[in-house]
Amino acid sequence: MKHFTFSFVFTAIALGLATWWGYSTGGLGGAFGALMIATILGVMEVSLSFDNAVINASVLKTWDRFWRTMFLTVGIFVAVFGMRLLFPLLIVSLTADVGLLDVWSMAIDRPDEYSARLMEHHGEISAFGGMFLLLVFLNYFLDADKDIHWIHWIEEKMGALGRIDAVAVMVSLLVLVGALSMVESAHKFAVLIAGVWGILTYLLVSFLSAFLEKEEEDPVIGQMVKRGSIGAFLYLEVLDASFSFDGVIGAFAITKDIVIIMLGLGIGAMFVRSMTIYLVEKDTLSEFIFLEHGAHYAIGVLALIMIASIQIHVPEVLTGLIGVAFIGAAIYASIRHNRHLEMNTK
Repeated sequence: MKHFTFSFVFTAIALGLATWWGYSTGGLGGAFGALMIATILGVMEVSLSFDNAVINASVLKTWDRFWRTMFLTVGIFVAVFGMRLLFPLLIVSLTADVGLLDVWSMAIDRPDEYSARLMEHHGEISAFGGMFLLLVFLNYFLDADKDIHWIHWIEEKMGALGRIDAVAVMVSLLVLVGALSMVESAHKFAVLIAGVWGILTYLLVSFLSAFLEKEEEDPVIGQMVKRGSIGAFLYLEVLDASFSFDGVIGAFAITKDIVIIMLGLGIGAMFVRSMTIYLVEKDTLSEFIFLEHGAHYAIGVLALIMIASIQIHVPEVLTGLIGVAFIGAAIYASIRHNRHLEMNTK
């Protein structure tokens, strides 16, 4: 329970602020409505992001306490205020050529207009996040050195393909080009550029991590990476950003109030961080050997859903249920695997 203490404190503060905000704009009815909506958004974000916590834990498990603390402090600030508040404002500001303060005024005073402006660029957001997540999925399974497989007939073939240089980037580019067929002519170029930037962002962060991981040349840097590093930290932040896109966009189907969206999704983001630390300190990934596999399958499906959502609306509930299904199946398979090992050692 200690792992979630700060999350519960954060939740109480966020719900209190949501209630106050609702009361200041709509009296008692507004306060109750804001409280309910913020709670719903928090629950939605947690349900959508459990696979995110598993992936975070797989990266975070070798970090020292300093970097874990950075992840819970600076990281949560970026997650709540950066991705859930500032990023949508920046999208509208840059695309509409309107000042950031003017966009904030629009979001507060004319939320329907702000929501419509943001939705206009749903295709670009989905292309960026979808490409980044697709590369996370591909690079996990396209690994010739990977020797632990859950679904053997898929993963062994993908591992063999991993011997080909740059196959993950090639597949991602092919998916992106295929996705352009769903895009209206006027938006094709913008979606293409956003998707390419998603790929470049993944490659840039991977390059930074690889640069720091040259342990053979500099053991000090190598040890720093094992305990945590700025490259790994940036990777987790971009990963969290990609996961948060569908939550931010989906939240506008529930409310147009950007303050309530930030507070509600911020609650979910905080619990994802706490779950990540819990998984690391309880060594859950070692106990459930296929849990990481399940999370990456969920990421692959989420990537494809984000790309498909350029043209087709996919309910966020369905996305969350698919992620939970993969996680549940992976846990069940891990338990069966552990029992089988126990029986063979007796």
